[in-house]
Amino acid sequence: MPLSDTIEKLGRAIFERPFNSGAGSEEAPELAEIRLAVLDAIKAASHRAGSVRVFPFDLIRIRLRGIPREQSAAFESGVLADFLRDEIHAALSRSSIRCAEDLKVQLATSADLPLAGEPWIIVETEKSPAPGPPKEHPRRAAKLVVVEGIANTAELPLTKSRINIGRMVSVYHAGGPSRKNDLAFVEDNEINRTVSREHAHILINKSTGEHRLFNDRWYKASSNPGLWILRDGLSQPVHRGARGIALKTGDEIHAGSAVIRFIAR
Repeated sequence: MPLSDTIEKLGRAIFERPFNSGAGSEEAPELAEIRLAVLDAIKAASHRAGSVRVFPFDLIRIRLRGIPREQSAAFESGVLADFLRDEIHAALSRSSIRCAEDLKVQLATSADLPLAGEPWIIVETEKSPAPGPPKEHPRRAAKLVVVEGIANTAELPLTKSRINIGRMVSVYHAGGPSRKNDLAFVEDNEINRTVSREHAHILINKSTGEHRLFNDRWYKASSNPGLWILRDGLSQPVHRGARGIALKTGDEIHAGSAVIRFIAR
């Protein structure tokens, strides 16, 4: 594998001369020696699983000792670690040893000289812990406030993961009950009659903490969606779809002629 320009500069500036010199020290490994030492350690850590050999780790930590402090930045810049990672991938592939695609290499240096019998290069392999469940964001206190129309409640705190909005409390289809609306425009008046039985719903995303509004009405694609958000003086239609639209505090939700304000803090 050809070296990058940066690696070539490292080779000229650092690898072609000892890492450290002085009484009691030996000439430190050059790039080829570092590569060979790392590959030997990687292959030694692999094992056979059935008919194939595998390298079961996805994190490789490399520590180089005896590196002068003024040279450590060049070694730890990430360029050498990326080069070694590519070399490891290529070498394991040539040896038919399977490894993780997202193999990571971390490289650190130390100015301390190794004692007699101690190596210049220390290679450790590690398996990253399995990712835990996604972190849940604290749920924002939010509520719906009825501005136009008369609903079963003037204000509705959003304390559930899903809030249904519609014309009546209980909705039935021919096959039986369909759903219950948390905010229901039950009184018979001109505004309420523009609200569909199953008009919309709001979902709270546990991963992001955001509230998203979805259109539940049945209408032709070219027809009036019957659901809009009024934000900063501009109207935005909310069409049926899998993503919905994220709500921001102060948004006015227009369900037919009924108006509901979304407030979050």
